[in-house]
Amino acid sequence: MTEALSIQVASEIISGFDRYLSDFREITRRAHTHFEGRDWHGIQADSKRRLLLYKRQVPQIARKVRRLLGPAYQDVEAWTAVKAVYAGLARDRSAYEIAETFYNSVCRKVIGDIGADRLSMFVLDEHSRREYESQGNVYRSYPWEGAPSLRQMLADFQLPVTFEDIERDIIYILQRMEEDIFSEQRPGATARLDMVRSVFYRNKAAYLVGRFVSGSHTFPFVLPILHQTHGAFVDTLITDQDTVSIIFSFTRSYFLVEADHPSELVHFLRSILPLKSYSDLYNSIGYSKHGKTELYRHFLHHLEHSEDPLVIAPGIRGMVMAVFTLSSYNIVFKLIKDRFDPPKTMNKAHVKSRYKMVSMHDRVGRMADTHEFEHFILPKDRFDPALLEELLRVAPSIVHVEGDRVCIDHLYTERKMVPLNIFLDTATPEEAEAVIDEYGNTIKQLAAANIFPGDMLLKNFGVTRHGRVVFYDYDEIGFLTDYRFRRMPEPVDDDDMYAGSPWFAVSPNDVFPEEFKHFLVGREDIREIFFRRHMELFEPRFWIDMQQKQINGEIVDVFPYRRRLRFEARADQ
Repeated sequence: MTEALSIQVASEIISGFDRYLSDFREITRRAHTHFEGRDWHGIQADSKRRLLLYKRQVPQIARKVRRLLGPAYQDVEAWTAVKAVYAGLARDRSAYEIAETFYNSVCRKVIGDIGADRLSMFVLDEHSRREYESQGNVYRSYPWEGAPSLRQMLADFQLPVTFEDIERDIIYILQRMEEDIFSEQRPGATARLDMVRSVFYRNKAAYLVGRFVSGSHTFPFVLPILHQTHGAFVDTLITDQDTVSIIFSFTRSYFLVEADHPSELVHFLRSILPLKSYSDLYNSIGYSKHGKTELYRHFLHHLEHSEDPLVIAPGIRGMVMAVFTLSSYNIVFKLIKDRFDPPKTMNKAHVKSRYKMVSMHDRVGRMADTHEFEHFILPKDRFDPALLEELLRVAPSIVHVEGDRVCIDHLYTERKMVPLNIFLDTATPEEAEAVIDEYGNTIKQLAAANIFPGDMLLKNFGVTRHGRVVFYDYDEIGFLTDYRFRRMPEPVDDDDMYAGSPWFAVSPNDVFPEEFKHFLVGREDIREIFFRRHMELFEPRFWIDMQQKQINGEIVDVFPYRRRLRFEARADQ
């Protein structure tokens, strides 16, 4: 391939990336206006639009590139030359790492059935993260002087709202700092408050994100701002890593936050969330495709520095999905079986559509995010023989052994969690009560987001390291408003009572909540907890009321932190 053609192809890809990034940033900026007008549906709609940008832009560029390359479109040497030119064009971009991932996506789309090729794609992180940083700071610093520092900080954000009582909110913030920070570390002469310059928008809240630094101690400093008809107010102050981690969780929708230099923002977030992976943090600020790249790079590094085999994941075998993992890694790999065990009757296309549905929906902290991979290649010698035998048996159409490699045409990755049924086997009474309450809350909050899980057995829920319960089995998931919740008709006579099948007409989407009592929780001691905490789930009225809220366009409040942390709770005391 000529040098001129390499330049032309690389230029076409970088131009496509620039258009994608411009559209991404334009949508992100609109969150400011949506928050001002309390247009919560607008924020949710834009979150979906932004997710679709990538899927629209990459195929368009791929078609142009394939026409340019002609017969050489699958030539690895040609792509190696294009990559070298592209690297030079992208180097000065403020989102250089995102540009690499965009190139990879176009390359794979053009070539087709190919794994991650290190010559023609940016597979490894070839640059230090410090190279991406600009001369400016992603944050502002405020020497700590108490209320004046908070007053100046809040004014600098220039939020497009009128606060109900900003001085009251500052008092609440200072009181919380006394309890959560100054009880451990009194502020020294050099104490400061560092706040990210951009506002993080999601659903009905705007989050101001920063850190309080005093000596060698660093505390997260996150202020959720709510805007209601009577004005805006600071809802709480979060200063502990665990709660901030939940706010940035893999179970939540991505933030709309402006980031001219994404790597700088991620670098700052790592300073307050050191246990979060780069993948999780890129996901959280909306760059989920690069989050996928970071995950893959991290996994390759882990493979090279570990020896444990890939094994069948613990838990009850799935009827639809085969799941495997490394015991030393916090990710599971899920692939769709060729045939589903009874009573499952759906097909592969349906299952894929459910995963796509979840990726586009508000996960309200109760559904696990996934990454979808095609042509995923793993070393054969890392497979436990029983696992490889199982995969070749249940999914021979997408699992292939090629020499010393195992190629999987399609799979999902998901965060590893302890299945709820397994967690309960060894839980203390206190732990059991907490997670069973969480289990019920998960079902209710999914309903609040217009989601009906379908199969609500314990094995389809997992427990995170924070003790939160998350739903992760999506093959029977659906929109709540697509179901009809009914009460079981009373039997007319003994023939009805003892009939082997229903004596009344039942449609496919009919649901009888009172039947949940018979299968949701098996153990009597745990069932008693669930009944005591969540008896309303067995009544059609709960579900019908939630449906009506969806029909009325109401967005139900689901807070990513405990209600007891809200300043409102303090005011009510």
